[in-house]
Amino acid sequence: MKYFESKAIHQQAGKKNDLHSKTTPIYQTSAFSFQDLDDLESFFTDEERYMYTRYGNPNTDQLAKMVASLEEAPEGVATSSGMSAILAGVLAVVKPGDHMLIPEDVYGGTYDLFHQFLTDWNVTVNTAPFNERGAIEAAITDETTLIYTETETNPLLRVEDLKEVIAVAKNHNIAVMVDNTFATPYFVQPMTLGADLVVHSATKYIGGHSDVTVGVLVGTSLWMEKAKKRVIQLGMNVSPFEAWLTVRGLKTLAVRMKQQSDNAASVATYLREQEGVKVYYPMNLSDKGNGAMVSFDLGAGYDIETFFKELQWIKIVPTLAGVETTVSYPLKTSHRSIPKPLQEKLGITEGLVRMSVGLEHSEEVREALQIALSIAKK
Repeated sequence: MKYFESKAIHQQAGKKNDLHSKTTPIYQTSAFSFQDLDDLESFFTDEERYMYTRYGNPNTDQLAKMVASLEEAPEGVATSSGMSAILAGVLAVVKPGDHMLIPEDVYGGTYDLFHQFLTDWNVTVNTAPFNERGAIEAAITDETTLIYTETETNPLLRVEDLKEVIAVAKNHNIAVMVDNTFATPYFVQPMTLGADLVVHSATKYIGGHSDVTVGVLVGTSLWMEKAKKRVIQLGMNVSPFEAWLTVRGLKTLAVRMKQQSDNAASVATYLREQEGVKVYYPMNLSDKGNGAMVSFDLGAGYDIETFFKELQWIKIVPTLAGVETTVSYPLKTSHRSIPKPLQEKLGITEGLVRMSVGLEHSEEVREALQIALSIAKK
C-alpha cells in the first residue's frame, strides 16, 4: 500500500510466527480475517482457529484455560461477569420443569437471579439449610437436576462441607455447581472433590486489582460443551482486553492469597478481642489458610453509621478482593433484596460488616479499626 490513509489502517506488525512476545498480545478485535473460502471453512474444523470474538478469542481462551488448569478442570470459558458465568453454568444443566436446590445463605445476587429469572423460566428453586444434617437429602425431588452452593458463603463465611454435598448429589445422579470465588483454587479445588461445575467472579481474587468485570466457568466436558454454547448464544463473552488484564492479575494469585489470608487472620484475632463484637472468620477452609474475608457484627454496642464514617483510609465498596482493604454493608447492598425473615434468620443485621482484607501491613488495618471502633462505641 502506498497511501497514508491505507497504511495507517493496514500496517502489518509482522507474521505471527516471527514474533516471540514474552506475554500474550492483546487481540483487541471483533473478528479475524481469512485468505479465502477454504481458509474460512477451516474455522469449523480446527479448534485453534478464530472467526468472531463472541465465539472465541486468544485472550479469553487463555484466561479460561488458566483457571481450568488451576481448578483441575478439563475445560473452561470466560464470560462478562460472575453472574453471567453462573447463569451459563445453570442453563447448561437445568431446563424448564426442573428443580434446583441452593443453600439459604447464598449470595444475595445469586438468590435474586435464581428466584426471579429462573422461576420465570419455569424452574423451581428451593432453599435449604445446608449446614443441617439431612436437609439436602430431604429437599431433593424427582425433578432435581442441580445442587448449587458456595465454598464459603457470602457474607457470613460458612465453609460448605463439599464432600457431603457432592456425595448426596451423586447418590441421586444430580449435578453439583460450586461458586469458588471467595476460596479461590489456591485454597480449595471443588473439581477434585467431584463437583461438575465451578464458577468464579473473576472480578474478585482471580483478577485481584479491582479493574475488571469478568466471570469464569470451568467444569467437565459434558457440561462445558453446553455452557459454551450458552455463552455464545447469549453474548456473554468478555472483551479481550479485560481478559488480558485478568490474566495479568491471575499470575500473582498465590502470593496475594497467602499474604491477604495471613493479614485477615491477624485482623480476625484483633476483632475477637473487642468487647461486643461477633466475628465470622473460618478456621477450617484449608491447610494453606482461611481466606482474606472477615465479617463481624458490631451489635448494639456501637453506632454503625459512625463506624463507617470513621474508617479513615478504608473505603466502603460494594465488592471485594482487591489489593486494598475495603468494607461493605451487606444489609444495604449484597443482601438488600433478601426477604426480611431470611435476613434475620441468617444474621444479616444492621451491625454486620463484611471486610475484604488487602495487602497493607496488618497493623495499619488494626489501627484503623481501633480508631473507628473507639469513636463508634456507645
